[in-house]
Amino acid sequence: MRMQSVCSPTTNMPAQPEKPSRTPPVAGGFAALASSARHLIKEKAVVKGNAALLRLNQPDGFDCPGCAWPEPFDTSRFEYCENGVKAIAAETTGKKADADFFARHTLADLSARDDYWLEQQGRLTEPLRFDAETNKYMPITWNEAFALIAAELRALPCPDAAAFYTSGRTSNEAAFLYQLFVREFGTNNLPDCSNMCHESSGVALTETVGVGKGTITLEDFEKCDAIFILGQNPGTNHPRMLSELEKARKRGCEIVTFNPLREAGLIHFTHPKNVSGMLTGTASPISSLYLQVKIGGDLAALKGICKIVIEKNALDHDFIRNETSGFEDLCADLEKTTWPEIAAVSGLSRDELETAAGIFMRSKSVIACWAMGLTQHKQAVATIQYVSNLLLLGGHIGRPGAGLCPVRGHSNVQGDRTMGITEKPGEEFLTRLGRAFAFEPPRAHGLDVVDTIRAMAAGKVKAFIAMGGNFAAATPDTLLTERALRQCRLTVHISTKLNRSHLAPGEVSLILPCLGRSERDLQNGIAQSVTVEDSMSMVHASRGRNAPASAMLLSEPRIVAELARHTLPDSKTPWLELAADHTKIRDRIAEVLPAFADFNRKILNPGGFYLGNTARERRWLTPEKKAVFKTAPLQPPRLENGELALMTIRSHDQYNTTIYGLNDRYRNIKNERRVLFIRPDDAGALGFKNGARVDITSRDEQGVRREAKDFRLEYYDIPQGCVAAYFPETNLLVSIDSVAEKSNTPVSKLIPVLLHARSSKTV
Repeated sequence: MRMQSVCSPTTNMPAQPEKPSRTPPVAGGFAALASSARHLIKEKAVVKGNAALLRLNQPDGFDCPGCAWPEPFDTSRFEYCENGVKAIAAETTGKKADADFFARHTLADLSARDDYWLEQQGRLTEPLRFDAETNKYMPITWNEAFALIAAELRALPCPDAAAFYTSGRTSNEAAFLYQLFVREFGTNNLPDCSNMCHESSGVALTETVGVGKGTITLEDFEKCDAIFILGQNPGTNHPRMLSELEKARKRGCEIVTFNPLREAGLIHFTHPKNVSGMLTGTASPISSLYLQVKIGGDLAALKGICKIVIEKNALDHDFIRNETSGFEDLCADLEKTTWPEIAAVSGLSRDELETAAGIFMRSKSVIACWAMGLTQHKQAVATIQYVSNLLLLGGHIGRPGAGLCPVRGHSNVQGDRTMGITEKPGEEFLTRLGRAFAFEPPRAHGLDVVDTIRAMAAGKVKAFIAMGGNFAAATPDTLLTERALRQCRLTVHISTKLNRSHLAPGEVSLILPCLGRSERDLQNGIAQSVTVEDSMSMVHASRGRNAPASAMLLSEPRIVAELARHTLPDSKTPWLELAADHTKIRDRIAEVLPAFADFNRKILNPGGFYLGNTARERRWLTPEKKAVFKTAPLQPPRLENGELALMTIRSHDQYNTTIYGLNDRYRNIKNERRVLFIRPDDAGALGFKNGARVDITSRDEQGVRREAKDFRLEYYDIPQGCVAAYFPETNLLVSIDSVAEKSNTPVSKLIPVLLHARSSKTV
């Protein structure tokens, strides 16, 4: 249906639909090398940063603080990507946000700055407390900070009046101590960044295959015949994945991509180590089939492919009969789903889906990869379960070169969950934790991210402590979240750099600066290491070598231990002893988690060790003791007259909420973040041309409207009725009540929006 104009036209409608004037450039190549160098220079980190890069992702070095893509066993000295360079440049920066900086800037000054400016002020150097009288953050000693926080926590009416957030950059050792402290304190209020990204994956896969993690290892990419990539942009979010895709495609593997946007990294790639390719301008093709599904249309597309596979009887009958349940229900669900319905919701024709199904059916081993393009929809869990359904039809789980691959974001987001960072802990874990540390853990489920925001806004949660991250910017309903933080009695942020969350202080508010992943952690003169778990369940050590940005920085395990020691005077846990020797933390982890038996010895192996995966072994930990086909009806998006479907995306110069720069090289955007990508004929139908400035209003299911102001329209290759814009700038358009079914993940990938022309008075 053609969109109707809902605003006063600012330009004449073009006689013919215009086309995007630019096409995505080739990913990688000289531009990636040049960008890496510019970021090291900009951060005044050329010497320190380059030295750190040679130890990045090495068996004897430290893990990249960026994404969770695994390291190959044959790691080279250059096992990093452009975005890894940006992360290291940011962490090893010579810039400092020290006491003098905070003496010059009031909270009002800082609040008027954008997120990029805040990031560019450099590393935090000492603990700070907000002073309402001067409206500034002021230095405070570590002992004073710990004593103040402990007093505030002990003064709460009950432990559930506090919430403890965790970022995916936190190490296994820090995460384990953190959840132990929180549970000894008496609550399971442990919201974490998983609630906003792959929570939908965990819920979906636990129901279908019995484990909420991916079932493949990196070696499977060397053996697969087809890779299906859904709702993922590896060129920006997981750049090292491109080298695996390039190798797979060169050996004949077919790659099928489902993505509303034409993304550079999924079209062509030149590896920066391929000198001849860069000199000749030769790029490797990535996708053999690129299907631009409508936003929210992946479930329909998957149903279409499954219908075709069943109709063609291209099934692994033995696997379905012996290893699965629910096949008849799946057939009945697909029988009720019509082809006109599939085409309307997916935006893809039956012929296009027949082509994708053909690739699937002729492939002996299929991998399916996905990220937040699937997980942040109302039907996210159902969509991911249909990814699982598709692979189960062909027996593509528990077979070499095949399986499920949710590609995680931050470097240890999966490890945090393994360590017990969850508001819904399992009974076995709690029993073993209580036995190991001689206390009775709380059993009642706690609050996730969305429910924490609601509880803070309602005055039920009065203390909020964040281990890393940028909660105010990362979460939905930005204005509500900031108000909720300000309503707290206590807010504490354990951080390396200044961010937006620090500008929404509670009545008592502190910033505690911590070491970065690349920095030495000396305890009693002995260098400590930490561990992380990547997207494919490999656990390996990480040991920083750089001098800390400030002599006053503490490690995250030490900060947690001090918080616990001051808050829980009767605890039997030897907090400082554990923080002083991370091998002792790992010994205690092994007591609680059987998969980590002999932990300290295993991480001495180059590359670490594999935790294992029951679904990969075809041991199904579901109530049925089999892999389960799951069904769900299609719920077409309800867009009112003139509305478009908005999805939030990252630029190439950011990682999650961290803004490294104002460019997006792969989408030809320079020095701008308030951009709305739109199809030319959709813009024309609304009376706009390329470059017009608009305000965006969203509508939630209750009819409440939210507004984001002053965005520039940019023509882009995207399906009709769909638009895209960067987060966190558009997070304020996402309602706190707009969440995925079952997982409670904010719906950031299908937001009904209207566009309004900015008048001359507002420009």
